[in-house]
Amino acid sequence: MGFRTARVLREEGHQVTLVERDRDRAEYARDAGFEVIHGDGSREDVLVDAGIEDADGLGALTSDLNVNFAACSIAKHNRTWTVLRVDEDYREGVYQQYADEVDEVVYPERLGAIGAKNALLGGSIRAIADVAQHLQVVLMTVTNESPMQGYTIEEVQLPAKARIIAFGKADASMGLPLADDTLEVGDRLAVLADFDVLEEARQLIVGETLAPEGGAA
Repeated sequence: MGFRTARVLREEGHQVTLVERDRDRAEYARDAGFEVIHGDGSREDVLVDAGIEDADGLGALTSDLNVNFAACSIAKHNRTWTVLRVDEDYREGVYQQYADEVDEVVYPERLGAIGAKNALLGGSIRAIADVAQHLQVVLMTVTNESPMQGYTIEEVQLPAKARIIAFGKADASMGLPLADDTLEVGDRLAVLADFDVLEEARQLIVGETLAPEGGAA
């Protein structure tokens, strides 16, 4: 994850230094053109060699949570923005609430699950992000089977734990939903919904069945 993140940042024009304690991986990254410090990212002297004192941000993205948190603690001492990778979703809220050393928390497995879900569901509904453990933003497309086709945003009665946060016509960019916007085939709605009511909201806006009888494995 760290190497791929670094590659994306470099492609966008950012200067990136990698810290890698595995010698073979360090050499691989050097061969790819990266500046690499071979060492343990939980050690202050290693991070100083990597330039932590002047860095804008540190991504602690290893598979070892203890190393990640130690790196964030050292970085925060240098007033550097910190991003911590966690290995369990329940840790996300703990670090966000109680760890002053951590500015942002990422849980890669959740992002992978969203991608897999989108691939299974197809084109009329697409998960965008998990906002919390039971709360998700989903992009839904109005189809011919939608019972809300022809209704205005004001007339769409979603469950209590769901709300429309953005709306876009089929041929236009998305923006804030207006009360008199009319739903037509191909229009897109971003819906913030609790997992418990997500299927009910989908049936109202999309209208089609989620999967053939028997479901997806």
